[in-house]
Amino acid sequence: MDPKRLSSGSQRQVRLRPKRTKREWRPLEDRSCTDLPWFLLFTVFCVGMVTAEPPSSAVKPSLYSPSTAITVPVPTPPTGSICGFTIVTGGADRLIFGYDSYGNTCGRRNEPIEGIRLSGLDHIDRKFVFFLDPCNIDIVQRKIKSMALCVSLCPTEELKTYQDLKRFAMLNGSELCSYELAGHKYPGLPERFSKCPKLPVPPSKPLPVFNRCTPVDISCYAKFAEAVVTFVGDNSVLHRLIAGVAASKEIIIGLCVLALGLSMILMVIIRYISAVLVWILTSLIVLGSLAGTSVLWWLYIDHRLYGNDTSSKVTKETREVEVSRDSGQALLVYAVAATVFTIILLLLMLFMRKRVALTIALFHVAGKVFIHLPLLTLQPFVTFLALLLFWIYWILVLLFLGTTGNPVQNEETGLTEFRLTGPLQYLTWYHAVGLVWISEFILACQQMTVAGAVVTYYFTREKNRLPVTPVLSSVLRLVRYHLGTVAKGSFIITLVKIPRLILMYIHNQLKGKENACARCLLKTCICCLWCLEKCLNYLNQNAYAATAINSTSFCTSARDAFVILVENALRVATINAIGDFVLFLGKILIVTSTAFAGVLLLNYQRDYAEWLLPLIIVCLFSFLVAHCFLSIFEIVVDVLFLCFAIDTKYNDGTPGKEFFMDKALMEFVESSRRLERVVERGRSRVKGAVSQGAEMKPMVSDSGGRSVANQKRLSEEAPGTSSA
Repeated sequence: MDPKRLSSGSQRQVRLRPKRTKREWRPLEDRSCTDLPWFLLFTVFCVGMVTAEPPSSAVKPSLYSPSTAITVPVPTPPTGSICGFTIVTGGADRLIFGYDSYGNTCGRRNEPIEGIRLSGLDHIDRKFVFFLDPCNIDIVQRKIKSMALCVSLCPTEELKTYQDLKRFAMLNGSELCSYELAGHKYPGLPERFSKCPKLPVPPSKPLPVFNRCTPVDISCYAKFAEAVVTFVGDNSVLHRLIAGVAASKEIIIGLCVLALGLSMILMVIIRYISAVLVWILTSLIVLGSLAGTSVLWWLYIDHRLYGNDTSSKVTKETREVEVSRDSGQALLVYAVAATVFTIILLLLMLFMRKRVALTIALFHVAGKVFIHLPLLTLQPFVTFLALLLFWIYWILVLLFLGTTGNPVQNEETGLTEFRLTGPLQYLTWYHAVGLVWISEFILACQQMTVAGAVVTYYFTREKNRLPVTPVLSSVLRLVRYHLGTVAKGSFIITLVKIPRLILMYIHNQLKGKENACARCLLKTCICCLWCLEKCLNYLNQNAYAATAINSTSFCTSARDAFVILVENALRVATINAIGDFVLFLGKILIVTSTAFAGVLLLNYQRDYAEWLLPLIIVCLFSFLVAHCFLSIFEIVVDVLFLCFAIDTKYNDGTPGKEFFMDKALMEFVESSRRLERVVERGRSRVKGAVSQGAEMKPMVSDSGGRSVANQKRLSEEAPGTSSA
C-alpha cells in the first residue's frame, strides 16, 4: 500500500475530527452514575471491617501471674461487621444481660475461663446483676468499681445486718455474697466484710432492659451528679430545677411546638421581610461606623484641648504629661483607623448596592420555592430522624465493644474485665471514623436532595408543569445515580474533621500542662482546620448542585462550581455576608418570640418555683429548630444563586437562549441592564466630548496671514462654489 495514500488518509481523518470545545452546562438533559468506586468503597466500609480481621485466638494475662500469657479461643468469623462481631463474641449478651466479676454472663450457662476461678458457672436462674457497693463510682471512667454478682432476685427492702442477708438468702434463694460463701453462714464468716455487700443494703429494683439491680433511692449518686453537673453546687438547687422542669413539662412541649411552627412560617414569609431586614441592617452598619468614627474624633479633639490647657499650667509632673501625650497619639491612631474603615465600608456599600438587591431577589424566589415544594420543610425532620437512628445504633455498638474482647484481670481492683487486645483494639477507631463519615454522608444526602429539587424548579420554564413530587424525584435520582458523589464529598470533610477533633482532644487533655507556645500552636491548627472545613463544606454544597444540574463526577462538579463562584466573587461575598446575617436575625427572632411566650406562660403559673431551667431548655430547642430549618433555606438560596449565575452566563434572553429565571430575578437583570446602558451612554458622551476636544486645532497663521483652519475650510467649500 502506498505510504503517501496512508499519510493523506490519516491527515483527512485528522481534518474531519471535530475540535474539542469547552463543555457547556446542560441542565437536566441526561443522567449517569457518578463516582461509582466511591460508592463501592463506602458500601464496603459500612458492611464491615475488611481490614481488621479478628485472629483465631487472643492472649490474656493469667489470674495468678499478670506476666503469664494464656491463649483463649475466640469463636469469630474471619470477616464481618463490627456489630456482628460483638454479637458473636458475646459482647451484646454481656451488655444486655450483664456479667459478674468472674466473667460469667447472667442468665446463661457459661464456659470456664482458664486461670479465672469461679468462672464457668451455670447462671440460668440468676438473671440480675447485683453490685456489692453500688455507690462506689469511678468519677473519671464513669463506671461502678464495685464487685458484681449474678443474683436471682434484687432486694426490695433495706437489709441492715448480716442476719438480714442470711434471711433474704434462705427465703428467696438469692445469695448476695460471693459464690463460695454459704448463705446460712453469712453472720459468722470472716470474709463477710470484703465479699458481702456494704451495709445497709438499699432497696433496689431491676432495670427494664439491662437487668441491673439499681437502688430505688438515687441519693448515693449525688457525687456522680455533682461531677457531671459541675455548675450546681447546692443539691437543693438541683432538685428545685429538676422539679421545675417536671412540673412545667406540658408548657415546655407546647413552646417547642410553637418554635417549630414559627420556623416553618418564617421560611415562607421571609421573602416579604427580607428587603426591610437587609436595608435596616445596612443602615445600622453605616450609621454605627459613622457614629463610632465621630465619637473617636470628638474624644481626640477634647483630649487635645484639655491637654493644651493643662500643659499651659506647669502643675503636672513629667510622667503624667508623657502619659497624656501617649493617650492623645493612641486616640489619633484609633480615629484615623476608624475613618479609613468607614470610608472603605461606604465605598463597599456604594459598589455592592446592586448585589444587595440580588440577595433580596434570591430570598424572594427562595420563598416561592418553599410554596411550590412544600416537602422541603420536611427535610430537617427526615435528616434528624436518620441521624438519630444512626447515633442510637452507633452508641449501642460502642457499648457492645465495651463488653467485647478477652477477659483480663484489673490489677487495681482484682475484678475481671473484657478488653479488646491486639489488632482488635483498633475497632474502636474504625467505629469512630464511621461515626464522622456516615453522619457527614447523611447531611450530604440532605444537601444533594435539596439541590436536586431546587435545580428542577429553576430549570423548568413552566412552573405548572413541575413533576408531581420534585423532592421525591430528587431522592430517587440521588439513590440511583449520585450516592458515590455524596460518599466522596463526605469523606473529604471527614479527612479534615477527624484531625481537628484529635487536636481538640489533645488540647483538652493537656489543659494546664502545656506551655503558652504549644497552646497557641494547637489553637492555631484547630482554627485553621475549622476554617478549611467550612470552606470545603461550602464548596461541596455547590459541587452537589453542579452534579444535580449536569450529572458529572464530584471533582468535575467542584471545579465547575468553583469557576462560577470565582467569576461572581463579589456577589458570593455579599450573599454570604448579608444573607447569613439576615438568617441569624431570623433565628434570634424565633428564639426571642418563644422565650417571650415562655415567660408569659411560666410566670402566669405562680405555683412554679423555678422556671429558669425550663426557659433555657425552650430557648436552646427553639434555636436548634430554627437553625435546622433556616439552614435548609440557606441551601436553597445558595443553589438558586449558582443556577442564576449559570443562567446569566450561558443565556442572554434572545430567541434560542431564553432565561430560565423567575420574574423577580428577571426584574433584577433588567434593572441591571438599564443601569449598564445609562452608564455606557454616559461614557460614550464623555468619549465624544473628549474626541471633539482633541479635534480642535490651535489658530496658527501661515505666511500669507490666513490661519490653517481657514485654509482648510476654504478648500472644503471650493467644490461647492465652483458648481454654483
